[in-house]
Amino acid sequence: MTMKKLLFQFDTDPMPSVFDVVVGYDGGADVITGYPNVTPENVGALVDGTIYTRGGSEKKSTAIFVGGGSMAAGEAVFKAVRKRFFGPFRVSCMLDSNGSNTTAAAGVALVAKAAGSLQGKRALVLAGTGPVGMRSAALLAKEGATVTLAGRNLAKAQEAAKTIETRFKVEIRAIETADAESRGAALAEAEVAFAAGAIGLELASEAQWSGAKDLAFLGDYNAQPPLGFGGIEATDKGKERHGKVVFGALGIGGLKLKLHRACVAKLFESSELVLDAEEIYALAKEMA
Repeated sequence: MTMKKLLFQFDTDPMPSVFDVVVGYDGGADVITGYPNVTPENVGALVDGTIYTRGGSEKKSTAIFVGGGSMAAGEAVFKAVRKRFFGPFRVSCMLDSNGSNTTAAAGVALVAKAAGSLQGKRALVLAGTGPVGMRSAALLAKEGATVTLAGRNLAKAQEAAKTIETRFKVEIRAIETADAESRGAALAEAEVAFAAGAIGLELASEAQWSGAKDLAFLGDYNAQPPLGFGGIEATDKGKERHGKVVFGALGIGGLKLKLHRACVAKLFESSELVLDAEEIYALAKEMA
């Protein structure tokens, strides 16, 4: 009998993500079952259902996807999922809360390819306290860049930097950029910059980033106007503007979707795969 590929979506939000369901099917899952409001306290019984029902090679046809809007909540659930595994009683699992692992991996991988190397480069993540910004900062630092994480509130930026340092064992500098002037000053010191702000918020004008003499590579995660970097198109993918190589949200998003699908497909290749930021980024670099 051919085993159906079952993907169980453990979502920390009140409603499981439709986006993740669609990409899960496009990635090769035959059936996706979503569970809302999943916590470390209630996930155990759900995990048990995935690991005790199939044996041997059949287990690779069952997989777990942890999602939801909060990366902190997702990380806690993901940890609880893996803690439930023992011996052969395990299935492959993936963490992509808020799409942050796949989105950040795609953005940094594309910029890293364009740059040739990020080792020693001064990198800035504007509005970096959200899931995508924090993951981008972490991956940039893992590539050897000197990373500055900027936020409107210094305490929040410092908290985000500390979280990244604890999780990834890297150093992150935190700064406060409460207005356009301070963001422009931060860009003037950077060689690589990402805009990871909320929808509808321009973080830097075209004049600001185009006038930053050392800035060579920009990535913007916002697809809805106004974009994070004024003067960049969402469809830009390695386009040269003002002597700088730029990537818009849709330019990054094409790889993000392919990466997300590829990760789901990989979940069904074995019963022991764990896909978190590092593993997803490694695949993104191959695909970029």
